[in-house]
Parts: sequence; structure tokens; C-alpha cells
Amino acid sequence: MDLRKLKTLIDLVAESGISELEISEGEEKVRIVNHGQGAPLTHQHSYSPTMHQNMLPPSGQANPLPTAGLPTVPDIAAEPVTAQPPAGHILKSPMVGTFYRAPNPESPNFAKVGDTVIKGQTLCIIEAMKLLNEIESDHDGIVQAILVENGQGVEFDQPLFVIS
Repeated sequence: MDLRKLKTLIDLVAESGISELEISEGEEKVRIVNHGQGAPLTHQHSYSPTMHQNMLPPSGQANPLPTAGLPTVPDIAAEPVTAQPPAGHILKSPMVGTFYRAPNPESPNFAKVGDTVIKGQTLCIIEAMKLLNEIESDHDGIVQAILVENGQGVEFDQPLFVIS
């Protein structure tokens, strides 16, 4: 399994909130465990010794993989979380789906930081089960922060916007 695919799997576990993921491809087997701190902290790799002499044997012996020239992955869990959203009313997601800031890629965003919005104004779209659901402001004010990236998956009750 190449390093890019492994990094993608690690990001998937970190973003989805699942606690453990195990993938097998032929003789390769990768297990990623997330200890609930937002980033997977344990990565266990098991490979067949016939695949490459420098890879871990399936018995889990302590022969490390060669690391020279490989990019390092920062320990996200060790970094303190200091970024707090601005004070104000928090608009939360009413459903699970994919967050979009505009009706289509060519259109301008419904709202951006600094815009004045009124109650009932569309702020974003959440796509759920192939349906596009317009999410409206439930508060008058100014958009102080947008807490979700365009195209990102959102969970029920996840904060989306800060309006004051």
C-alpha cells in the first residue's frame, strides 16, 4: 500500500470520527485506531515478509519500516486546541450531509464572513441522500465565522455559522 493511500485512510479516520479502521489488500493489512482525540494515534501495519524484506512481518516484530526520505505526519493530538469561534449565535446543521456554500460551483456563495443576514435568508445547502436542502438563517445579524469548508461532510447539530 503506498504512502498516499495510507495518508488518505488516516485522514478518513480522523475526519469521520470512527474509532478503528482495518483494510486488507491481498497480503497487505493496515489497521488504524483513533483514540478519540480527533486524530488517529496508533497505526499498526502488517505485511507479508515475501512482499519486501524491509517491511514488518505479520508476527508484529519490532522491525521498523524504513523512514529515510519519507514525509513526516505531525502529531495533531499533541497540539493544544486554542482557536475558539467568535462569540455570537451558532447556526447548527439540522442534518447529516455535505455542506455547500453556493448553489453550484459557478455561482457566488450564499453568504460570506462580514455579510449582514436576515432570518429566513439562505446561507448554504446541505446535500443529503441526493437532495439539496437550503439552510436558512434563524437569526438576524452579521456572519462572524463560517466553521465548515465547502464540500465538507457535516454531522447533525454540527456548528456551521456564527452570527452576531
